[in-house]
Amino acid sequence: MQTWLRDDIQQTAQGQEADRILRSCTHCGFCLATCPTYQLLGDERDSPRGRIYLIKQVLEGREPSAQTQLHLDRCLTCRACETTCPSGVQYGRLADIGRELVEQQVPRSRAAGLQRLTLRWLLPRRRLFGALLRLGQQFQPLVPSALRDKIPPRRQAPAWPADGRHRRQVLMLEGCVQPAMDPVINPQTARLLDQLGIGVVRTPASGCCGAIDQHLGHPETARQRIRRNIDAWWPAIEAGAEAIIVNASGCGVQVKDYAHLMADDPKYADKAERVTTLCKDPVELLLEEEARLEPAPDMPRAIAFQSPCTLQHGQKLGGRVEALLSRIGFSLTPVADAHLCCGSAGTYSVLQPELSRRLRQNKLANLKAGSPALIASANIGCITHLGAAADIPVRHWLELLQVKDGTNP
Repeated sequence: MQTWLRDDIQQTAQGQEADRILRSCTHCGFCLATCPTYQLLGDERDSPRGRIYLIKQVLEGREPSAQTQLHLDRCLTCRACETTCPSGVQYGRLADIGRELVEQQVPRSRAAGLQRLTLRWLLPRRRLFGALLRLGQQFQPLVPSALRDKIPPRRQAPAWPADGRHRRQVLMLEGCVQPAMDPVINPQTARLLDQLGIGVVRTPASGCCGAIDQHLGHPETARQRIRRNIDAWWPAIEAGAEAIIVNASGCGVQVKDYAHLMADDPKYADKAERVTTLCKDPVELLLEEEARLEPAPDMPRAIAFQSPCTLQHGQKLGGRVEALLSRIGFSLTPVADAHLCCGSAGTYSVLQPELSRRLRQNKLANLKAGSPALIASANIGCITHLGAAADIPVRHWLELLQVKDGTNP
C-alpha cells in the first residue's frame, strides 16, 4: 500500500512504524472473512481493511470525524486478522496508533468521555474496584441493568501456599480486576505451581499491565503502569526468578509487548526487553510438566475450551491448552468458529454492549453445541462475560488440574 504521511507524523517513531505497517498491506481482503464485526455488520469500514484505510487517511492529513472514531471504537482488537493475513500486517499496533491520533482530534460527548475516563481510572485500582464489586455483589438487584450482568457471583479464594519453600521461583502478575472478579484463579495457579516445586514471588507494588489505557488511546499512561511493574518485579528478576507467569491471556499479550512499547525509553528499554523474554503463559510452563498433571477429581471430563483471542491470535499459542487438556484425560467437545471473539475484549463489553452481546450469543451456541459439562477459558474477561449468560460453569482451565499423587517435590 502506497502512503504519503504528513511530514510531522512521518518524522516520528510512531509515524515510521505506521508507515511500515501500512506498506505491508496488499489489499487482499483475506481479513474480512475472519473479522467478527464485519461478519455482524457487513460494512467494510468495520473490517480490518476498511479501518486501515481510515487510519491511513488520518495519517496523511485528512481530518477524522465522529464516524472514523465510531468504526475504530467498534474494533475488538481481537487480532484474528493478523492470524489470517498472508502479509503479516501488524494490525493491532496500527489500530493503537490510529485510536490515539483520533482520540486527540475528535472530541467525545461528555457522557462518553466520562465513561471512558471512569474505566481508565477505576479498573486499574485493585482495592477500590474490589470494594465496589463486593458492594455490587451484596446489592446486585439495585445495580443498573446495564452493569448487573458484569457482576459475577462471589467465590471463596483458597489460601496461598507458603513462601520460600522451593529453589525454583517465578513471579506472577496478579492483575487489577482479576483478584476481585474471580479470587480463585491466582492462588489456584500458585498452589498448582507449588505442587510442582515452583514458588511464586508476590509483588504487591505491581498492578495493571497497561492494556486498558493502551487500547483506549492513552499509551503514555500505559507506559507509566509498565514502569511501575518493571520496578516492582526487578529485584526478584535480579535474584533469579525464572519467569513471569501471567494467567490472564489479555494481560499476557500486553506484557509480552513491553519491549516494543518501551523501546524508546532509555531507562527502561533493556529492562522491558528482559521482562518480555521472561513472560510466559502458564501453558508454556506446564507443557514441560505434562507427565505430572491429571484432571482434578471434582471436575467433569467433557469440556469445551474457549480459546481467548489474546491467547491464539495475540500470543500465537492457539491449540496448546486444548492439546494439553486432551492428553491428560479431558474430552474436548468440538467448537465451531473457535477463532472468533466472544465479545468481551477488555472494556468492549461495556463500551459496545449490543455488539458484545451478539458475539457472546454466537460463541455460547458454538461452545455448547457438543453438550459439554463445563466451559474452560484462559482470560478473566472471557470467563466473566461468558459466565454471565451461560447455564453451565465457566472456569479458568488451571482450576481443572492437579498434580498426580506421589509426584510432589
